[in-house]
Amino acid sequence: MGSMGLTLPWGTRISTVQGEGDSGLATSGLQGKEGAGNSEDLSIAAACLSGDLDGYERLYRWQGTRMKNLARHLLGTQSDAEDAVQETFLKVQRSVASFRGQSSFVTWTFRILVNTCHDLRRSRVRRKENAQAESDELPPSLEPQAAVTHPTLRLALERALVRLTQHQREVFLLYEVEGFRHSEIADLLEISEAASKNTLFQAKKNLRGMLEPPSSRAREAGR
Repeated sequence: MGSMGLTLPWGTRISTVQGEGDSGLATSGLQGKEGAGNSEDLSIAAACLSGDLDGYERLYRWQGTRMKNLARHLLGTQSDAEDAVQETFLKVQRSVASFRGQSSFVTWTFRILVNTCHDLRRSRVRRKENAQAESDELPPSLEPQAAVTHPTLRLALERALVRLTQHQREVFLLYEVEGFRHSEIADLLEISEAASKNTLFQAKKNLRGMLEPPSSRAREAGR
């Protein structure tokens, strides 16, 4: 994407720093999910399908922090994120018999998580309307705790992300932060792979426009 005054390394995926409580954006690369990851996914899926509660505990140990990171980014608060993850695990347990293996078990679980976040956001809007609170729903703010390359960049990126559309923010976070491939995002959000790629392109374009200093935009326009 080039220099924007703030150097945003678009060539490297932004990843979450692993560890309980970490939810920030960092510029270290994500490892692929092949090999051992697929083996663990199949093993956990089999355990959950057989009714073994240890399977859900293993799923939480493996993906719980990552799930809370994404939910916090989508909902804006730690408490809402924890509620979403808890509700997601209840839904996974209730509907595990419907899992057919057409996607990875993790992707199937994250699809339930994203839908749960959507439900919680709608419920939050309804509660505000019923309480005659502010009628305009503000986009959720991110609560990153881990440092990125520069504090100013982190703050600028956080502010820009919440100005994206909900769909663009979801695709951007799933791809750049959580490391899902476009084929997985397509399955997770029930869109086409081309739509995922196009949405990510538009999200990056919008972020670039928001993050570029006015002087840089003026120079580009004058060329």
